[in-house]
Amino acid sequence: MSRTELSRTKPPPVPLGTLIGREIRNGKVEKPFVKYGQAGLAKKGEDYFLIKTDCLRVPGDASTAFSVFAIFDGHNGISAAIFAKENLLSNVLSAIPQDISRDAWLQALPRALVVGFVKTDIEFQQKGETSGTTATFVLVDGWTITVASVGDSRCILDTQGGVVSLLTVDHRLEENAEERERVTASGGEVGRLNVFGGNEVGPLRCWPGGLCLSRSIGDTDVGEFIVPIPHVKQVKLSNAGGRLVIASDGIWDALSSDMAAQSCRGLPAELAAKLVVKEALRSRGLKDDTTCLVVDIIPSDLPVLPPTPRKKHNMLTSLLYFGKRTENSVNKATNKLSAVGVVEELFEEGSAMLTERLGKDFPLNKNSGIFRCAVCQVDQPPGDSLSVNSGPFFSPASNPWEGPLLCTNCRKKKDAMEGKRPSRTTVIA
Repeated sequence: MSRTELSRTKPPPVPLGTLIGREIRNGKVEKPFVKYGQAGLAKKGEDYFLIKTDCLRVPGDASTAFSVFAIFDGHNGISAAIFAKENLLSNVLSAIPQDISRDAWLQALPRALVVGFVKTDIEFQQKGETSGTTATFVLVDGWTITVASVGDSRCILDTQGGVVSLLTVDHRLEENAEERERVTASGGEVGRLNVFGGNEVGPLRCWPGGLCLSRSIGDTDVGEFIVPIPHVKQVKLSNAGGRLVIASDGIWDALSSDMAAQSCRGLPAELAAKLVVKEALRSRGLKDDTTCLVVDIIPSDLPVLPPTPRKKHNMLTSLLYFGKRTENSVNKATNKLSAVGVVEELFEEGSAMLTERLGKDFPLNKNSGIFRCAVCQVDQPPGDSLSVNSGPFFSPASNPWEGPLLCTNCRKKKDAMEGKRPSRTTVIA
C-alpha cells in the first residue's frame, strides 16, 4: 500500500475535547500503568534523581494522580543538585492556578515549569554557594508527558514502531550554535581552554567560569547569561503507550538515543535501566556519574511494554508522527487524538527570553491593591511591581498592564539573564 493510499484510509481528525468527552461518556477512559526502574554508578557522586508517583493535582483526590521523574547532574559540588531535587517540584506546582480543570492544568504546566526553574535558581543563588546542576524534569499525567530541561541530561521517548524521539535539547556550547550566539550576545565569551604555548584544548566553554553548558540551575560564579530557563516539550501518547529513558550525560556520552532504546527493548523497566547503564559502561567505561531512569507508560491490560517489532520498511514509521500544536493554538479545538502508534506534540518552546516564556495573559486584578510576582509568587505592593514589558522596551503607547508583574529582584534577574545594563524602568503605580 502506497503512502497516498495509506493516508486515504486514515479516519478524519477528531477534536481532542470531543473524543475525550465521548470516551468519558462511554466509560472507556483508562489511565495507563506507570512502571519504572532506576540504576546508576557513581564516579564523582554528583548525580541525584527524583521519583515521586503519588502526586495529586487535587489534594485528597486519587483520580488526579500524576508522577514526576527527574535527574539532576551536579557540577562543582552537590549542593545545587540537592537543592533542586528538594525544591523544584514545589516551586513548579505553586505557579499553577488552583481549582482548574485537568486540561487547563496541563496547559498551564509549560509556563509553570519556567517559573519553577527560575525561582529555584534565584533561591539557590541567594544561599551564596557556587555549584550548579543540570535538570531534566518529567511529569506524567495519564497519557500526557511534559518534559522540562536545562543542561545536557536527556529524555528520549521510544514508542511502538521503533522510532526514538528526543524530548529535550542539549545545552552544550560545543553542539548548540544558537546558544553560543545567545551567550555572546548577552556579554559572555565562548572559547576553549588555553594551555601553555597557546594551544586550545577541550570543549567550548563560557567565560568567566569555564562552564561547558549554556543553561543550568545555580552556578553563581558564572555570568547570568547561563540561564535556568528550560526547554519544554509536551506530548500525548496513544493508548499503545511508550517508554521514557531519562539519563545523565554519563549515559549519553557513551550511547546514542537509538542505542540506549534498543539495548533494553522488551525488558521490564527495572531491568531495562540496569541494561542501559551496563551498555554505557561496556562502551566507554566509568568516566562520569552514570544515572538512568526508565519509565514505561503502558495500557492497563499489559504487564510490561511489549517488544517493538523490527522495522522492515517505512510503513510503520509513516504511522508515527508528531502533529505540532503551538502555544498560540493551544486553545483551538483542532488537536487530533491519533490512531494507535501516533504521538501528538502538544507544545514545544525553548526560548531563553523570560518575557517570551511568561506571555501576556496572566490574570491581573488592578483594583485589589496587591500584586503577585509571576516568578517568586510573593505578593507585592503596587508601587514595587514592574511590568515584565516595562523598562528599556516599554513604549508609552503600549498597555502598561500587559504581561505579568515582577518584583524588583526578579526583574533584575530577568534583565541580567538578557545581558541588559541597569536602566530606568517604569513603575506601575
